[in-house]
Amino acid sequence: MNARPLGLLLLGTAWLALAACGSGGDGDSGPTPPPTSTPTPAPTPPAASVAVPVEVPPLLAAAPFDVARQVTVPPGFGLRVVARIDGARFMAEAPNGDLLVSQPDSGRIWRVTPDGATNVYATGLHRGHDLVFHEVGNTQYLYIGETDRISRTEYVDGDATSRARGAIITNLPDASLPELNGAYGHALKNIAFAGSTLFVSIASASNADPADILATPKRGAIYAFDENGGGMRLYAQGLRNAEGLAIHPVTGELWAAVNHRDNVRYPLKDGRFPYKALDPAYYNDNPPEPFTRVRDGGNYGWPYCNPTADAGPDNLPYYLDVENNEDQQVLDCGGLDRVSKALPAHSAPLGMSFWTGGNVPDTWRNGAVIGLHGCWNCTVPRGYKVVYLPPRADNGFGDPQDLVTGFLADPADIASRWGRPVDVIPNRAGNLYISDDHAGAVYELYRK
Repeated sequence: MNARPLGLLLLGTAWLALAACGSGGDGDSGPTPPPTSTPTPAPTPPAASVAVPVEVPPLLAAAPFDVARQVTVPPGFGLRVVARIDGARFMAEAPNGDLLVSQPDSGRIWRVTPDGATNVYATGLHRGHDLVFHEVGNTQYLYIGETDRISRTEYVDGDATSRARGAIITNLPDASLPELNGAYGHALKNIAFAGSTLFVSIASASNADPADILATPKRGAIYAFDENGGGMRLYAQGLRNAEGLAIHPVTGELWAAVNHRDNVRYPLKDGRFPYKALDPAYYNDNPPEPFTRVRDGGNYGWPYCNPTADAGPDNLPYYLDVENNEDQQVLDCGGLDRVSKALPAHSAPLGMSFWTGGNVPDTWRNGAVIGLHGCWNCTVPRGYKVVYLPPRADNGFGDPQDLVTGFLADPADIASRWGRPVDVIPNRAGNLYISDDHAGAVYELYRK
């Protein structure tokens, strides 16, 4: 099935376990037991295996599409450029089918209509990032995650520009905090709704500084609010930079895709590496990036404990962080909520959605789709692709499968990158929109 094309305008601008670190919830609820039976997997879709050209309308063919580009996708799919938006980040499909795309560095949101029209939808945002539609009573709102606030604006089908916008949550931490001296590494805010509960991810300002988790509010945490911005409470902590937030389509639980720390030192005294060594042969593959169910009251360890996939990619235990928690003097790593699934280390998961909707084929329905933005300092590239995780009968997910690859012209050379996926969302046609802040593009992964 082909979706309607969008805008044609160029817009500027190996398996060891640490016995001391077991599974569990926090000290209040006790450990989370492992599954008592082997999950029955859902039907597995075909892996990405077909090379196809990126389809680019002539008016959108500026660099990097001034030369032919090719990606690898599952059989029966194609990828087309539907808009050019410099620095395109997070997206939301409006109730009427328009696509809204955030452009944090300009403080703008762009609108792309199904018939090809493109315009600036909103301006003056404090690096507006994540976008979510949510209805309160009979009023439809667009909620916007800004660096220091969450704002919203009433939305009526067909609105070409934003109506009056008001902040419902203010004073969120940003680079203006005196203690940060103007440096906040992950200031952009991400949001999600479960019923009338608004979740806000407040990411860390650092790689692994305990000052973040000791701050008020905590940085490296998710907070819950009511839909009008009140009732703030800590929902979960120890999540360094949870950019991908989405609600599980079956259980209604919050799930997150998280950017974990870099440059981790070797935490064991087993001779595999020197104790406390900063060795690229270890840190290139550690710690894994978490993709996890987020429990109310949960603690996921950062910056004191790091998840490990040494015993497999599911239900991850933890190793202590030798820089911040040597001998577990600060936090018992055995009392933490286990991470549900490992994603490749340093792959930088950003946007995450569940592939839902009436037009999604059963083969793909309810799987997770995640944009892996790609590492910046790996000796071998990680990420730079979109992955799909098939749903399982236990409401967890299978291992990530490549969905769209090819954003590196040479898979072994980061310098060859021409694109970096950010957000991935389903549209009403059952296809996927993918944003790319490096190429300045929005794509549609569509079924032919």
